[in-house]
Amino acid sequence: MPEPTLGEFEQVVLLAILRLQEQAYGVSVRAEIKTCTGREPAAGALYTTLDRLESKGLVSSRFGEPTPSRGGRAKRFFSVTPAGLQAVTAAQRAYASLLQGLNLAGVAHV
Repeated sequence: MPEPTLGEFEQVVLLAILRLQEQAYGVSVRAEIKTCTGREPAAGALYTTLDRLESKGLVSSRFGEPTPSRGGRAKRFFSVTPAGLQAVTAAQRAYASLLQGLNLAGVAHV
């Protein structure tokens, strides 16, 4: 089966989950994206993307314990699967290859 291709936002979400490790749930993923990229994705866009990544087998999710601070609701934690890691690695290698030898906005890529 060929590797799934990833859109730019899917890559951003996967990388944010990898950065957060065990603390990757919707709100923290959204905050990490904002911190690292300056973008503030809409909650609906993020959760739609997380669901799509899970249906593709690129992330898995589990529910934590319900907490009183969340009105008894549990957080849904995400982790990148081996297939997700492979897909985002391939996508990043492709970007690096395309950037090689370019000088964009004063930043040379060697």
